[in-house]
Amino acid sequence: MDVLKCEREKETKFDVNQTNICWVVFALTIINKAGGLIYQKDFADGLNKLSINDYLVLAGTFHGVHAISARLNPIPPPHRPSSTSGNHTKGLSSLSSLSSSTPSSDDRPDPPSGIEVLETTLFRLQCFQTLTGTKFLLFTEPGMPNVESILRKIYELYADYVMKNPFYQIEMPIRCERFERGVERWVRGVNMR
Repeated sequence: MDVLKCEREKETKFDVNQTNICWVVFALTIINKAGGLIYQKDFADGLNKLSINDYLVLAGTFHGVHAISARLNPIPPPHRPSSTSGNHTKGLSSLSSLSSSTPSSDDRPDPPSGIEVLETTLFRLQCFQTLTGTKFLLFTEPGMPNVESILRKIYELYADYVMKNPFYQIEMPIRCERFERGVERWVRGVNMR
């Protein structure tokens, strides 16, 4: 009902400079590193209702497309070591080549990321991938600001309540009441702004 109220408010506003625009988080989906659905929660109406089988297909499909798009990422040009002057002795030049062959933390390329944002006229899908390969997909209204910070907060809740839970088995569906309450409370606060 609040979503309809926000939609009516948006339709009646013509001044772009007004600051009381309603933003809505529609849903959260969490996919494990193998592409399996481990968590799905709808927070507001606005997207089509899907069956659990549809969500499983969505998770697997997004995982595959994400992996392919990460491989299609353009390759950065190779790093060329700086040339040395000709007055070095042979021992020093071999030592120099040894040190230049060892990559420093600055020389390492960023790992390819895959799809991060998919935006349509009706919704925006933002993906946050952890270092372990778990993907957090947040469905919001298009143009919603600070989606990355919302995802980071949800990831913090995941780390605190799911990963620190001694009864949780990694890569399995999330059944943690404290996590669900925390996410529900956080997203409800975002949707009320």
